[in-house]
Amino acid sequence: MGVNSKSVVPSLFFCISSTITEVSSAADEKRAIVIGSGPNGLTAAILLARAGYRVTVYEGAAQPGGAARTMELTLPGFRHDFGSAAHPMAVSSPAFEQFPLARYGLEWVHPDVPVAHPLDDGTAALLERSVESTARGLGADGAAWQRLFGPLVEAWPQLRHDVLAPPHFPKHPLRMAQFGMHAIGSAAGLVERWFRGAHARALFAGIAAHAAQPLESRPSAGVGLTLAVSAHAVDWPFPRGGAQCITDALAGYLRSLGGEMRTESPLTALPEAPLVMCDVTPRQFLALAGERLPASFRRALANYRYGPGAFKMDWALDGPIPWKAGECALAGTVHVGGTFEEIAAWERGHTGRPFVLLVQHSLFDATRAPAGKHTAWAYCHVPNGSTVDMSAAIEEQIERFAPGFRSRILARHVMPPATLERFDPNLVGGDVNGGALELSQFFLRPTRRLYGTPLPGVYLCSSSTPPGGAVHGMCGYHAVARALSTRPVQ
Repeated sequence: MGVNSKSVVPSLFFCISSTITEVSSAADEKRAIVIGSGPNGLTAAILLARAGYRVTVYEGAAQPGGAARTMELTLPGFRHDFGSAAHPMAVSSPAFEQFPLARYGLEWVHPDVPVAHPLDDGTAALLERSVESTARGLGADGAAWQRLFGPLVEAWPQLRHDVLAPPHFPKHPLRMAQFGMHAIGSAAGLVERWFRGAHARALFAGIAAHAAQPLESRPSAGVGLTLAVSAHAVDWPFPRGGAQCITDALAGYLRSLGGEMRTESPLTALPEAPLVMCDVTPRQFLALAGERLPASFRRALANYRYGPGAFKMDWALDGPIPWKAGECALAGTVHVGGTFEEIAAWERGHTGRPFVLLVQHSLFDATRAPAGKHTAWAYCHVPNGSTVDMSAAIEEQIERFAPGFRSRILARHVMPPATLERFDPNLVGGDVNGGALELSQFFLRPTRRLYGTPLPGVYLCSSSTPPGGAVHGMCGYHAVARALSTRPVQ
Protein backbone atom coordinates (compact mmCIF):
# COMPACT_ATOMS: atom_id res chain seq x y z
CA MET A 1 0.00 0.00 0.00
CA GLY A 2 1.34 3.46 -0.88
CA VAL A 3 2.02 6.38 1.46
CA ASN A 4 0.32 9.75 1.06
CA SER A 5 3.16 12.26 1.56
CA LYS A 6 0.73 15.15 2.00
CA SER A 7 -0.80 13.47 5.05
CA VAL A 8 2.59 12.68 6.60
CA VAL A 9 3.95 16.24 6.65
CA PRO A 10 1.26 17.74 8.90
CA SER A 11 1.45 14.75 11.22
CA LEU A 12 5.24 14.99 11.46
CA PHE A 13 5.03 18.76 12.06
CA PHE A 14 2.48 18.19 14.82
CA CYS A 15 4.74 15.65 16.57
CA ILE A 16 7.81 17.90 16.38
CA SER A 17 5.95 21.02 17.56
CA SER A 18 4.36 19.12 20.43
CA THR A 19 7.78 17.91 21.56
CA ILE A 20 9.20 21.44 21.38
CA THR A 21 6.26 22.78 23.40
CA GLU A 22 6.73 20.12 26.06
CA VAL A 23 10.48 20.80 26.34
CA SER A 24 9.91 24.56 26.45
CA SER A 25 7.25 24.19 29.13
CA ALA A 26 9.53 21.97 31.22
CA ALA A 27 12.38 24.45 30.82
CA ASP A 28 10.14 27.33 31.89
CA GLU A 29 9.09 25.39 34.96
CA LYS A 30 12.77 25.10 35.95
CA ARG A 31 13.49 28.83 35.61
CA ALA A 32 14.24 30.97 38.69
CA ILE A 33 15.08 34.61 39.31
CA VAL A 34 16.91 35.89 42.37
CA ILE A 35 16.67 39.58 43.25
CA GLY A 36 19.80 40.78 45.06
CA SER A 37 23.35 39.41 45.14
CA GLY A 38 24.10 39.47 48.86
CA PRO A 39 25.27 36.22 50.49
CA ASN A 40 21.67 35.09 51.05
CA GLY A 41 20.67 35.74 47.45
CA LEU A 42 23.76 34.01 46.07
CA THR A 43 23.24 31.03 48.38
CA ALA A 44 19.65 30.71 47.16
CA ALA A 45 20.82 30.96 43.55
CA ILE A 46 23.47 28.24 44.04
CA LEU A 47 21.03 25.83 45.65
CA LEU A 48 18.47 26.37 42.90
CA ALA A 49 21.12 25.87 40.22
CA ARG A 50 22.18 22.64 41.93
CA ALA A 51 18.52 21.57 41.88
CA GLY A 52 18.45 21.96 38.11
CA TYR A 53 16.98 25.46 37.76
CA ARG A 54 18.13 28.00 35.19
CA VAL A 55 18.98 30.88 37.54
CA THR A 56 19.43 34.57 36.85
CA VAL A 57 20.50 36.96 39.62
CA TYR A 58 19.55 40.61 39.24
CA GLU A 59 21.65 43.17 41.14
CA GLY A 60 21.04 46.91 41.02
CA ALA A 61 24.61 47.92 41.90
CA ALA A 62 27.64 47.61 39.66
CA GLN A 63 29.45 45.54 42.28
CA PRO A 64 27.71 42.40 43.60
CA GLY A 65 27.65 41.45 47.27
CA GLY A 66 25.29 43.78 49.10
CA ALA A 67 27.00 44.44 52.44
CA ALA A 68 29.75 41.90 51.64
CA ARG A 69 31.85 44.18 49.45
CA THR A 70 35.36 45.62 49.60
CA MET A 71 36.35 49.04 48.25
CA GLU A 72 39.21 51.55 48.19
CA LEU A 73 37.32 54.10 50.27
CA THR A 74 40.22 56.22 51.55
CA LEU A 75 43.44 56.10 49.50
CA PRO A 76 44.69 53.92 46.64
CA GLY A 77 45.91 50.55 47.88
CA PHE A 78 43.86 50.62 51.10
CA ARG A 79 41.10 48.01 50.89
CA HIS A 80 38.14 48.56 53.23
CA ASP A 81 35.09 46.36 53.79
CA PHE A 82 31.91 48.26 53.08
CA GLY A 83 29.73 46.32 55.50
CA SER A 84 30.54 43.05 57.24
CA ALA A 85 34.14 42.78 58.42
CA ALA A 86 34.50 39.74 60.73
CA HIS A 87 32.67 36.52 59.91
CA PRO A 88 32.20 33.94 62.65
CA MET A 89 28.82 32.89 61.28
CA ALA A 90 30.19 32.37 57.78
CA VAL A 91 32.64 29.78 59.10
CA SER A 92 29.84 28.17 61.14
CA SER A 93 27.36 28.16 58.24
CA PRO A 94 25.87 24.77 57.32
CA ALA A 95 25.15 26.28 53.89
CA PHE A 96 28.63 27.57 53.06
CA GLU A 97 30.28 24.34 54.17
CA GLN A 98 28.47 22.56 51.33
CA PHE A 99 30.08 24.81 48.71
CA PRO A 100 33.66 24.48 47.41
CA LEU A 101 34.41 28.15 48.08
CA ALA A 102 38.16 27.66 48.60
CA ARG A 103 38.33 26.50 44.99
CA TYR A 104 37.04 29.94 44.01
CA GLY A 105 39.57 31.92 46.02
CA LEU A 106 38.11 32.15 49.54
CA GLU A 107 40.85 31.94 52.19
CA TRP A 108 40.16 32.62 55.86
CA VAL A 109 42.55 34.70 57.98
CA HIS A 110 42.50 33.87 61.69
CA PRO A 111 43.80 36.58 64.06
CA ASP A 112 45.78 35.52 67.12
CA VAL A 113 42.80 36.45 69.33
CA PRO A 114 39.17 36.78 68.18
CA VAL A 115 38.09 39.69 70.44
CA ALA A 116 39.75 42.17 72.79
CA HIS A 117 38.06 44.67 75.10
CA PRO A 118 40.28 47.42 76.57
CA LEU A 119 39.56 49.18 79.87
CA ASP A 120 40.77 52.49 81.26
CA ASP A 121 43.37 50.96 83.57
CA GLY A 122 45.44 49.86 80.57
CA THR A 123 44.35 46.22 80.75
CA ALA A 124 42.12 44.33 78.36
CA ALA A 125 39.76 41.37 78.55
CA LEU A 126 40.48 38.82 75.83
CA LEU A 127 38.13 36.28 74.35
CA GLU A 128 40.56 33.64 73.13
CA ARG A 129 39.84 30.53 71.11
CA SER A 130 40.39 28.43 74.23
CA VAL A 131 37.65 28.68 76.86
CA GLU A 132 40.25 27.78 79.48
CA SER A 133 42.69 30.53 78.39
CA THR A 134 39.87 33.07 78.37
CA ALA A 135 38.80 31.99 81.84
CA ARG A 136 42.35 32.38 83.19
CA GLY A 137 42.32 36.03 82.12
CA LEU A 138 39.04 36.82 83.87
CA GLY A 139 40.17 36.32 87.45
CA ALA A 140 37.40 35.38 89.85
CA ASP A 141 34.89 35.20 86.96
CA GLY A 142 36.95 32.60 85.13
CA ALA A 143 35.19 29.61 86.63
CA ALA A 144 31.77 31.04 85.78
CA TRP A 145 32.86 31.76 82.19
CA GLN A 146 34.05 28.18 81.86
CA ARG A 147 30.83 26.72 83.31
CA LEU A 148 28.67 28.84 81.01
CA PHE A 149 30.57 28.48 77.75
CA GLY A 150 32.37 25.15 78.02
CA PRO A 151 29.33 22.92 77.34
CA LEU A 152 27.97 25.24 74.63
CA VAL A 153 31.27 25.36 72.76
CA GLU A 154 31.52 21.58 72.88
CA ALA A 155 27.99 21.36 71.47
CA TRP A 156 28.44 24.03 68.76
CA PRO A 157 29.04 21.60 65.83
CA GLN A 158 25.50 20.27 66.41
CA LEU A 159 23.97 23.37 67.99
CA ARG A 160 24.66 25.65 65.03
CA HIS A 161 22.17 23.71 62.88
CA ASP A 162 19.37 24.62 65.27
CA VAL A 163 20.52 28.17 66.10
CA LEU A 164 20.83 29.12 62.43
CA ALA A 165 17.34 27.96 61.53
CA PRO A 166 13.71 29.12 61.60
CA PRO A 167 11.42 27.96 64.41
CA HIS A 168 11.30 24.16 64.35
CA PHE A 169 11.59 21.16 66.57
CA PRO A 170 15.34 21.05 67.17
CA LYS A 171 17.52 18.29 65.79
CA HIS A 172 19.38 18.28 69.09
CA PRO A 173 16.68 19.11 71.66
CA LEU A 174 18.72 18.67 74.84
CA ARG A 175 21.58 20.83 73.63
CA MET A 176 19.16 23.44 72.29
CA ALA A 177 17.31 23.51 75.61
CA GLN A 178 20.60 24.09 77.40
CA PHE A 179 21.35 26.99 75.06
CA GLY A 180 17.81 28.37 75.05
CA MET A 181 17.43 28.72 78.81
CA HIS A 182 20.24 31.30 78.74
CA ALA A 183 19.60 32.77 75.29
CA ILE A 184 15.97 33.79 75.68
CA GLY A 185 16.78 36.43 78.31
CA SER A 186 18.57 39.76 78.30
CA ALA A 187 22.31 40.31 78.23
CA ALA A 188 22.02 42.49 81.32
CA GLY A 189 20.25 39.71 83.20
CA LEU A 190 22.84 37.14 82.18
CA VAL A 191 25.72 39.39 83.26
CA GLU A 192 24.11 40.02 86.64
CA ARG A 193 23.60 36.30 87.22
CA TRP A 194 27.04 35.10 86.14
CA PHE A 195 29.73 37.78 86.48
CA ARG A 196 31.01 40.15 89.14
CA GLY A 197 34.29 41.58 87.81
CA ALA A 198 34.65 44.48 85.34
CA HIS A 199 36.51 42.44 82.72
CA ALA A 200 33.99 39.62 82.22
CA ARG A 201 31.02 41.99 82.42
CA ALA A 202 32.48 44.34 79.82
CA LEU A 203 33.60 41.50 77.55
CA PHE A 204 30.15 39.94 77.34
CA ALA A 205 28.43 43.34 77.07
CA GLY A 206 30.49 44.24 74.00
CA ILE A 207 29.69 40.95 72.29
CA ALA A 208 25.97 41.13 73.10
CA ALA A 209 25.82 44.73 71.86
CA HIS A 210 26.11 43.42 68.30
CA ALA A 211 22.34 42.89 68.64
CA ALA A 212 21.92 46.68 68.32
CA GLN A 213 19.31 46.55 71.08
CA PRO A 214 19.32 47.67 74.70
CA LEU A 215 21.19 45.13 76.80
CA GLU A 216 18.11 44.98 79.04
CA SER A 217 15.97 43.69 76.16
CA ARG A 218 15.32 40.09 75.20
CA PRO A 219 16.85 38.13 73.52
CA SER A 220 20.09 40.15 73.53
CA ALA A 221 21.63 37.37 75.64
CA GLY A 222 21.08 34.97 72.73
CA VAL A 223 23.01 37.18 70.32
CA GLY A 224 25.88 37.48 72.80
CA LEU A 225 25.95 33.75 73.49
CA THR A 226 25.89 32.84 69.80
CA LEU A 227 28.77 35.16 68.93
CA ALA A 228 30.86 34.27 71.98
CA VAL A 229 30.39 30.53 71.49
CA SER A 230 31.31 30.83 67.81
CA ALA A 231 34.42 32.84 68.72
CA HIS A 232 35.59 29.99 70.92
CA ALA A 233 34.53 27.31 68.45
CA VAL A 234 35.57 28.74 65.07
CA ASP A 235 37.13 32.20 65.71
CA TRP A 236 36.03 35.55 64.23
CA PRO A 237 38.04 35.31 61.00
CA PHE A 238 37.87 37.37 57.84
CA PRO A 239 38.66 36.61 54.18
CA ARG A 240 42.10 37.41 52.84
CA GLY A 241 41.61 40.35 50.53
CA GLY A 242 38.30 41.49 51.98
CA ALA A 243 34.65 40.51 52.35
CA GLN A 244 34.30 40.83 48.58
CA CYS A 245 36.13 37.51 48.37
CA ILE A 246 33.12 35.77 49.96
CA THR A 247 30.89 37.27 47.27
CA ASP A 248 33.35 36.49 44.48
CA ALA A 249 33.67 32.86 45.60
CA LEU A 250 29.88 32.41 45.78
CA ALA A 251 29.45 34.09 42.38
CA GLY A 252 32.22 32.00 40.85
CA TYR A 253 30.64 28.78 42.06
CA LEU A 254 27.22 29.92 40.80
CA ARG A 255 28.63 30.59 37.32
CA SER A 256 30.25 27.15 37.28
CA LEU A 257 26.74 25.72 37.75
CA GLY A 258 25.41 27.71 34.81
CA GLY A 259 23.90 30.56 36.82
CA GLU A 260 23.82 34.07 35.36
CA MET A 261 24.56 37.35 37.16
CA ARG A 262 23.26 40.68 35.86
CA THR A 263 24.71 43.70 37.68
CA GLU A 264 23.54 47.29 37.19
CA SER A 265 20.10 45.79 36.62
CA PRO A 266 17.71 47.27 39.17
CA LEU A 267 14.15 45.97 39.06
CA THR A 268 11.13 48.18 39.64
CA ALA A 269 8.56 45.37 39.71
CA LEU A 270 8.49 41.68 40.44
CA PRO A 271 9.62 39.74 37.36
CA GLU A 272 7.54 36.93 35.90
CA ALA A 273 9.08 33.52 36.59
CA PRO A 274 7.91 30.25 38.11
CA LEU A 275 10.19 30.86 41.10
CA VAL A 276 11.37 34.25 42.42
CA MET A 277 13.62 34.60 45.47
CA CYS A 278 13.84 38.12 46.91
CA ASP A 279 16.95 39.06 48.88
CA VAL A 280 15.33 42.33 49.93
CA THR A 281 13.78 43.69 53.14
CA PRO A 282 10.02 44.29 53.53
CA ARG A 283 10.31 47.91 52.40
CA GLN A 284 11.84 46.98 49.03
CA PHE A 285 9.45 44.04 48.59
CA LEU A 286 6.48 46.32 49.06
CA ALA A 287 7.84 48.61 46.35
CA LEU A 288 8.34 45.65 43.99
CA ALA A 289 5.06 43.83 44.59
CA GLY A 290 2.74 46.76 45.29
CA GLU A 291 -0.92 46.14 44.70
CA ARG A 292 -0.34 42.49 43.81
CA LEU A 293 -0.21 41.80 47.55
CA PRO A 294 -3.35 41.47 49.70
CA ALA A 295 -3.97 44.48 51.92
CA SER A 296 -3.42 42.46 55.11
CA PHE A 297 0.03 41.33 53.97
CA ARG A 298 0.96 44.86 52.90
CA ARG A 299 0.01 46.08 56.38
CA ALA A 300 2.08 43.36 58.03
CA LEU A 301 5.14 44.31 55.99
CA ALA A 302 4.58 48.02 56.56
CA ASN A 303 4.50 47.38 60.33
CA TYR A 304 7.88 45.61 60.27
CA ARG A 305 10.28 47.47 62.55
CA TYR A 306 13.83 48.34 61.60
CA GLY A 307 16.51 48.60 64.24
CA PRO A 308 19.09 51.27 65.05
CA GLY A 309 21.38 52.43 62.30
CA ALA A 310 25.15 52.36 62.05
CA PHE A 311 27.54 55.27 61.69
CA LYS A 312 30.58 53.76 59.99
CA MET A 313 34.14 54.98 59.53
CA ASP A 314 37.22 53.69 57.74
CA TRP A 315 40.77 54.92 58.13
CA ALA A 316 44.02 54.67 56.23
CA LEU A 317 46.72 54.68 58.90
CA ASP A 318 50.45 55.38 58.91
CA GLY A 319 50.96 52.57 61.45
CA PRO A 320 49.09 50.16 63.71
CA ILE A 321 46.68 51.51 66.33
CA PRO A 322 48.78 52.33 69.46
CA TRP A 323 46.66 50.57 72.09
CA LYS A 324 47.51 51.21 75.75
CA ALA A 325 46.73 47.55 76.37
CA GLY A 326 49.26 45.96 74.04
CA GLU A 327 47.36 42.70 73.86
CA CYS A 328 44.69 44.47 71.77
CA ALA A 329 47.16 44.22 68.88
CA LEU A 330 46.61 40.44 68.98
CA ALA A 331 42.89 40.76 68.21
CA GLY A 332 41.12 41.07 64.90
CA THR A 333 38.10 42.69 66.56
CA VAL A 334 38.33 45.23 69.39
CA HIS A 335 35.28 46.43 71.31
CA VAL A 336 35.89 50.01 72.37
CA GLY A 337 33.39 51.08 74.99
CA GLY A 338 34.73 50.80 78.53
CA THR A 339 32.61 49.23 81.22
CA PHE A 340 29.40 47.21 81.06
CA GLU A 341 27.51 50.22 82.43
CA GLU A 342 28.85 52.56 79.73
CA ILE A 343 28.00 50.16 76.92
CA ALA A 344 24.53 49.55 78.33
CA ALA A 345 23.89 53.31 78.57
CA TRP A 346 24.88 53.86 74.94
CA GLU A 347 22.85 50.99 73.53
CA ARG A 348 19.84 52.01 75.64
CA GLY A 349 19.63 55.65 74.60
CA HIS A 350 22.63 56.55 72.42
CA THR A 351 23.85 59.04 75.00
CA GLY A 352 27.28 59.41 76.55
CA ARG A 353 30.37 58.04 74.82
CA PRO A 354 29.63 55.67 71.91
CA PHE A 355 30.30 51.96 71.98
CA VAL A 356 32.58 51.38 68.98
CA LEU A 357 33.01 48.04 67.19
CA LEU A 358 36.41 48.05 65.49
CA VAL A 359 38.26 45.62 63.20
CA GLN A 360 41.96 45.91 62.34
CA HIS A 361 42.35 43.69 59.27
CA SER A 362 45.76 44.79 58.09
CA LEU A 363 47.52 43.50 61.22
CA PHE A 364 46.81 40.00 59.92
CA ASP A 365 46.18 40.48 56.19
CA ALA A 366 48.89 42.33 54.30
CA THR A 367 46.67 42.64 51.20
CA ARG A 368 44.57 45.30 52.90
CA ALA A 369 47.13 48.14 52.83
CA PRO A 370 50.46 49.16 51.25
CA ALA A 371 53.60 47.91 52.99
CA GLY A 372 54.07 49.50 56.41
CA LYS A 373 50.56 51.04 56.38
CA HIS A 374 47.35 49.89 58.00
CA THR A 375 43.56 50.09 57.88
CA ALA A 376 40.90 50.31 60.56
CA TRP A 377 37.16 49.74 60.22
CA ALA A 378 34.63 50.79 62.87
CA TYR A 379 31.07 51.79 63.55
CA CYS A 380 28.73 52.69 66.39
CA HIS A 381 24.97 52.29 66.69
CA VAL A 382 22.81 55.37 66.30
CA PRO A 383 19.05 55.93 65.99
CA ASN A 384 17.68 54.65 62.70
CA GLY A 385 18.26 57.25 60.00
CA SER A 386 20.21 59.55 62.34
CA THR A 387 21.90 62.56 60.74
CA VAL A 388 24.19 63.32 63.70
CA ASP A 389 27.89 63.35 62.78
CA MET A 390 29.55 60.84 65.10
CA SER A 391 33.03 60.95 63.55
CA ALA A 392 34.67 63.09 66.25
CA ALA A 393 33.05 61.08 69.07
CA ILE A 394 34.18 57.77 67.54
CA GLU A 395 37.76 58.97 67.14
CA GLU A 396 37.80 60.38 70.68
CA GLN A 397 36.63 57.02 72.03
CA ILE A 398 39.42 55.18 70.19
CA GLU A 399 41.96 57.78 71.31
CA ARG A 400 40.85 57.18 74.91
CA PHE A 401 42.20 53.62 74.74
CA ALA A 402 44.88 54.24 72.09
CA PRO A 403 46.56 57.62 72.69
CA GLY A 404 48.16 58.80 69.47
CA PHE A 405 45.58 57.14 67.19
CA ARG A 406 44.65 60.42 65.50
CA SER A 407 48.27 61.21 64.70
CA ARG A 408 48.42 58.06 62.53
CA ILE A 409 45.42 58.92 60.36
CA LEU A 410 46.34 59.48 56.72
CA ALA A 411 42.75 59.63 55.48
CA ARG A 412 39.27 58.86 56.74
CA HIS A 413 35.99 57.91 55.09
CA VAL A 414 32.63 58.46 56.78
CA MET A 415 29.38 56.63 56.11
CA PRO A 416 26.35 57.84 58.10
CA PRO A 417 23.14 55.79 57.91
CA ALA A 418 21.87 57.50 54.76
CA THR A 419 25.11 56.72 52.91
CA LEU A 420 24.99 53.07 53.99
CA GLU A 421 21.44 52.80 52.66
CA ARG A 422 22.43 54.49 49.40
CA PHE A 423 25.21 51.92 48.89
CA ASP A 424 22.88 49.04 49.86
CA PRO A 425 19.10 49.68 49.99
CA ASN A 426 18.68 46.69 52.34
CA LEU A 427 20.40 48.74 55.07
CA VAL A 428 17.25 50.72 55.79
CA GLY A 429 18.12 53.75 57.91
CA GLY A 430 21.55 52.18 58.39
CA ASP A 431 20.14 49.02 60.02
CA VAL A 432 22.72 46.28 59.36
CA ASN A 433 20.60 43.48 60.87
CA GLY A 434 17.70 43.53 58.41
CA GLY A 435 15.24 44.55 61.14
CA ALA A 436 15.08 45.11 64.88
CA LEU A 437 16.11 42.05 66.88
CA GLU A 438 13.21 42.45 69.29
CA LEU A 439 11.64 39.35 70.80
CA SER A 440 8.30 40.16 69.16
CA GLN A 441 9.83 39.78 65.67
CA PHE A 442 12.94 37.73 66.40
CA PHE A 443 11.55 34.31 65.49
CA LEU A 444 8.67 35.16 63.13
CA ARG A 445 10.20 37.66 60.72
CA PRO A 446 9.10 39.50 58.72
CA THR A 447 5.64 37.91 59.15
CA ARG A 448 4.25 34.59 60.33
CA ARG A 449 4.75 33.31 56.78
CA LEU A 450 8.54 33.66 57.30
CA TYR A 451 9.96 33.14 53.78
CA GLY A 452 6.60 32.74 52.09
CA THR A 453 4.38 35.38 50.51
CA PRO A 454 0.77 35.29 49.24
CA LEU A 455 2.15 35.27 45.67
CA PRO A 456 2.69 31.75 44.27
CA GLY A 457 6.36 31.00 43.68
CA VAL A 458 7.58 34.23 45.32
CA TYR A 459 9.72 33.98 48.46
CA LEU A 460 11.72 36.28 50.73
CA CYS A 461 15.29 35.27 51.53
CA SER A 462 16.97 38.33 53.04
CA SER A 463 18.26 38.94 56.58
CA SER A 464 14.71 40.05 57.39
CA THR A 465 13.91 36.32 57.55
CA PRO A 466 15.28 33.75 60.03
CA PRO A 467 17.94 33.43 61.27
CA GLY A 468 18.52 37.14 60.62
CA GLY A 469 21.62 39.26 60.09
CA ALA A 470 25.27 38.26 59.60
CA VAL A 471 27.01 36.64 56.65
CA HIS A 472 25.98 32.99 56.62
CA GLY A 473 23.64 32.48 53.67
CA MET A 474 21.20 30.61 55.88
CA CYS A 475 18.22 32.84 55.05
CA GLY A 476 18.65 31.87 51.40
CA TYR A 477 19.28 28.26 52.38
CA HIS A 478 16.02 27.91 54.32
CA ALA A 479 13.99 29.92 51.81
CA VAL A 480 14.99 27.54 49.02
CA ALA A 481 14.25 24.53 51.24
CA ARG A 482 10.78 25.96 51.83
CA ALA A 483 10.26 26.64 48.12
CA LEU A 484 11.42 23.23 46.93
CA SER A 485 9.36 21.43 49.54
CA THR A 486 6.26 22.72 47.76
CA ARG A 487 7.74 22.30 44.25
CA PRO A 488 9.11 18.73 43.89
CA VAL A 489 12.18 18.56 41.65
CA GLN A 490 11.60 16.35 38.60
